[in-house]
Amino acid sequence: MPPRTCAHCNAAKAVLRRPKTGLLVCRSCFFLVFETEVHETILASNLFSRGDKVAIGASGGKDSTVLAYVMKTLNERYDYGLDLFLLSIDEGITGYRDDSLETVKQNSSEYNLPLKVLSYKDLYGWTMDDIVSTIGKKSNCTFCGVFRRQALDRGAAQLGVDHIVTGHNADDIAETVLMNVLRGDIARLSRCTEIVTQTPAGAGESKGCGGGGGDQEDEDEVDPASAAVDFLGIKRSKPFKYAYEKEIVLYAYFKSLTYFSTECIYSPNAYRGYARAYLKDLEAIRPSAIVDIIHSGEALPAKGATKQVQTTCSRCGYLTSSADGLCKACLLLDGLNKGVAGMGINSKPSKTAKLAATNGEEQKSRPSPQTLRAAASAF
Repeated sequence: MPPRTCAHCNAAKAVLRRPKTGLLVCRSCFFLVFETEVHETILASNLFSRGDKVAIGASGGKDSTVLAYVMKTLNERYDYGLDLFLLSIDEGITGYRDDSLETVKQNSSEYNLPLKVLSYKDLYGWTMDDIVSTIGKKSNCTFCGVFRRQALDRGAAQLGVDHIVTGHNADDIAETVLMNVLRGDIARLSRCTEIVTQTPAGAGESKGCGGGGGDQEDEDEVDPASAAVDFLGIKRSKPFKYAYEKEIVLYAYFKSLTYFSTECIYSPNAYRGYARAYLKDLEAIRPSAIVDIIHSGEALPAKGATKQVQTTCSRCGYLTSSADGLCKACLLLDGLNKGVAGMGINSKPSKTAKLAATNGEEQKSRPSPQTLRAAASAF
């Protein structure tokens, strides 16, 4: 059988079948089509304005590495006029994040993009290794997700950027839709398919969450650069919203990009893993299932969803919708610092605040890991 030709150029030899469309394409056409689709997503959603300072959330993994490469390519090809940076968060996971950050540093050098790194240890006084050694591996992704989102905003504010872009792809968004459906979380279901979110006005200033990591914040130990950062108007977007994970992997492979491929050592037990496995089964039967789920999420009316009123955290100045005035990160830190890790995971903020007050004076020593894991299992 003669070699199959590319479905786009009808000249070159096809080297792969696109997971998204099933079409046979050559290498050059695959690159061009993939990049053009991302460009069209950017234009359709009007993601950027000329002169924007944009921070690319960089973990060293395939998604963020390809995003950095494609953003730089499109910025030059279509003259977006963007000022691009790499922004990385060091969660403090030995044998994982320390290695992946070396990849980010290499990407920074290869793509000639400035790099900013912030650590959980400096921001919160805890590393993820510390947290997991205290509470175990159940619910640790809750801590990491909350801390990471706030850390990205803090880093963006320190850089003075207008916009954060992340490597969330179509698979990630479809998984989130499924997770919110399974949880019955109407409020999040109505927001999870949005390509752009933005910090609303009124976020104020930040003094840092947790300082040195003790029961009381030591202002002398807070990094001056993070002591008064402004979160107002920082947009966050997902240019890879409709890009399939398999195609991102193929792009990185055929471009010979340098990326870190090891999975987080604390994530195998995450709830998302079950949604991911189910989605892969659906994709094997019907490749369009991924984008179909996204479109379904976009079309679902959020009837009965109560719009949350956002204010500022009374302690650190970050956004919160809690009536108790503390953001999720501060609640989680209170639990860690007072030895009651589960209180920050409780879905009812008023109860967690009361629990914090009750335990603040009575807690003489940290309970056993078994007790902490039992408290965390309420999530």
